[in-house]
Amino acid sequence: MSLIPSSSLWEFNIYTWRWMMKHLHDFGESEEMYLKTIAELASVQEPIPVTWVAERLGISTVSASEMIHRLENRRLLEHTPYKGVCLTDEGRRRANTIIRRQRLWECFLTDKLAITWDHVHDLACRLEHATDAVVTEALNDYLGQPTTCPHGNPIPSTEGEMPPPEGIPLVDLTPGEGGVILRIHPVSALLIRHLAEKRIGPGKEIEVREIAPFDGPQSILIGDEMHVLGREVAAHIMIQPNTETLRSRKLMEMLG
Repeated sequence: MSLIPSSSLWEFNIYTWRWMMKHLHDFGESEEMYLKTIAELASVQEPIPVTWVAERLGISTVSASEMIHRLENRRLLEHTPYKGVCLTDEGRRRANTIIRRQRLWECFLTDKLAITWDHVHDLACRLEHATDAVVTEALNDYLGQPTTCPHGNPIPSTEGEMPPPEGIPLVDLTPGEGGVILRIHPVSALLIRHLAEKRIGPGKEIEVREIAPFDGPQSILIGDEMHVLGREVAAHIMIQPNTETLRSRKLMEMLG
């Protein structure tokens, strides 16, 4: 089956693409990648160590420090020595705008081109840097204004505001607890491909059966299949707890 939709559906034709490439925003691709990466890591911890940023982007700490200094001069983030970085309000708004573009492209690639969810992350990352506000909103309308990406993560608003995160990390669940997978976050191509191989993704019901001693891996049940996930992977899987899990947790809180 061809990945190119019929002309009746394909509104973003070659002329639109050429227009996009000629009217790129003045903010560089490198700066965008840093802001987006920092925003994604901020959901885990703030301030964010510079080493985390460097590792995530696959660069040296020295290179990361140089770009962070540049972004700090533009008042897009604040860097506290020996602690890490935090985005300013303007930096967060810009980062969420970039994330909005990427997640809309992910929706387009899966919904309109039938590309599987484990292959769209890197493709959308390339497209986001060639997309301005006009094309972003046209894409949003064309897709029917989706609220989440294929990985289950919320799509920021036009104003660059991110909806509050939902779900709790799978790694925090204990044996007997379970629920439905809401989203995978932060997303990386390697992580998504690993989960796709195990057929683990948003919408799947999951139950923790066992946790190995000394903070070992979790044994989880999805349907009638058992899987073993390391804690680092489980920390990226956000769960909407089921009724039994919520009731059990509430009882434990009451008992102190």
